[in-house]
Amino acid sequence: MRKVWQTPGVDGSGSGQERRALVIEDDEDIRSLIEFTLETQGFDVTAVDSGLAGVDAVRTLDPDLITLDLGLPGIDGIETCRRIRETSDAYVVMITARDDEIDRLIGLETGADDFLSKPFSVRELKARVNALFRRPRRGPALTAATTQGEPDHEVLEHGPLRVDVDGRRAFRDGEELALTRTEFDLLTELMRTPARVWTREALLRSVWGTDWATDTHLVEVHVGNLRRKLGESREGPKFVRTVRGVGYRMESL
Repeated sequence: MRKVWQTPGVDGSGSGQERRALVIEDDEDIRSLIEFTLETQGFDVTAVDSGLAGVDAVRTLDPDLITLDLGLPGIDGIETCRRIRETSDAYVVMITARDDEIDRLIGLETGADDFLSKPFSVRELKARVNALFRRPRRGPALTAATTQGEPDHEVLEHGPLRVDVDGRRAFRDGEELALTRTEFDLLTELMRTPARVWTREALLRSVWGTDWATDTHLVEVHVGNLRRKLGESREGPKFVRTVRGVGYRMESL
């Protein structure tokens, strides 16, 4: 593993705020390319060449970003991602040489935030990483609940759901939900404007910071994961409604 220097912020602002990245990739040339690219974006980079080493490194480093090869020796990228999600909410970009959609869907279901297919350009990798860290955090609240001593603390409520936006915690009936960063951001956007019907493309722009139309599966899979964690079932309450041919909105309660 190798540690590198601190450089200006990911967004190019020169803020100098250090972020940690973990590269899990068994191909030495691709590993070096990703390391160099992330270094130029201001990350303190560590790289490993197997899934098991990656899982161990996550526990030690607590990275903000992970790039994860799907076709790793030993445990593959799917299982590696599943184990990483047990201890980390880092942004995960899964990278694969295969073009099988089922791999993408399984990867997203295990907690990956984005997918990148080989061969990829440095420019695309940078754009996707920037998009992950550029997600909007504030906006008009459904319920602008004021926390004592914190007048700007934003809290959203919708039926039994409660989202502490600034504390990045979500609750149902007072019980905290184990949401990934992407699931939390998705729920926040939907709850801020509960009557709005969000198209998949609009959610891609707002939550993922991207206009790549082919990535609408990102939205569909994460909505499915979010529904499951909210406790939706065929017989139980519904929180996220599918508007056929358009997209999603919060269910009227």
